[in-house]
Formats: sequence, C-alpha cells, structure tokens
Amino acid sequence: MSCIDDIEEPVVRYAPVGFLVREARQYWEREQAHALRRAVFCVEQGLFAGDDRDAIDDQAQLLVAMSCIGGMPDQVVGTVRIHSPAPGLWWGSRLAVHADFRSQGHLGATLIRLAVCMARAQGCRSFLAHVQAQNESLFRKLHWRSRERLDLHGRPHVEMEADLAAYPPCHDAVSGFVSRGRSAPCA
Repeated sequence: MSCIDDIEEPVVRYAPVGFLVREARQYWEREQAHALRRAVFCVEQGLFAGDDRDAIDDQAQLLVAMSCIGGMPDQVVGTVRIHSPAPGLWWGSRLAVHADFRSQGHLGATLIRLAVCMARAQGCRSFLAHVQAQNESLFRKLHWRSRERLDLHGRPHVEMEADLAAYPPCHDAVSGFVSRGRSAPCA
C-alpha cells in the first residue's frame, strides 16, 4: 500500500451561482414545491398536521425558485402560490424558502415580485396576502401596506396589499426571473 492510497479525496460540493424563479411547469418542480411547503409549514413551523394542501391548490398557479448548477435547474428552494377568487382580486399564499437558502436574502422577494407581476399580467387590480407578522417588514420594503392584524393557525398574521404601481406586468412567467446567488465558500 502506498502513501497515495491513504490520502482521502476532497469532497467537492457545488454552491449554486444562480436561481431561476418561474411558474412551475414540470412534475418534479411541483412535487418538490409541495415537499418544501410540508417541510416549512408542517415540520418546521407546526402550522398544519401532515400536509398543508387545501382546496386553493386546485385552482392556484404555483411558482418556484430553483437553484441552478451549470445553468440548469437543480432543486426547488422556494415556492409561492397565487390565485384569483374573483375578477381582478388576487391572493398570494404559502410563501416558503428552504432553510439552507434563506441566507440568500433575495429568493422570497423575487418570488413575491414574480407573483404580483404575473397576476398583473392577468388583470389583477388588487393583490393581497396574509403574511406572518415576523415577515411584515420584508413586505413593507417591497411596497406593500398593512391592512389588518389577525390570528391564523394560532399565529399572528397581517393582511397586506401590494402597491401595484411597483410591479409591472410579467407576461412570460414560464421564463420568469433569473438572479445570481451570493458568493459563499463551499464546505
């Protein structure tokens, strides 16, 4: 046995350098988005038992943020859904970002931006969301105003409304938005 045989090969881990935020189109994107929602809302936060899916999922449009390796989508790391219960009125809900990617800082904001811009392209005249109270300041920075404080699922929430003037219509949600990741050393 030579000395070379005793040397361990370094483990190479690749950090995503970009993210693609778009409307979910492929089966694996939807499945990973729902798994992420379960991980965040059921396991991490304990808001729902077992699964967070509801009747809104049957009519909602699902958006995803995907990490990209070598320019190709690799994994769903964020999601949000939007739906329109009445003409001109849109709601966003179930915004979730994978715990390992929250340090990126922009994924939730980019999902919110695409959600409102996509709804604007479909005739949105009012876009609302029930936001967990700890996230109110993020939404305020993104041109949302608080309307009402309420308790949902045993947690404080704020009903908020987007300033639509800050969100131009996006007619190509399948192409979506591309953003760069923060540089971080790989472990």
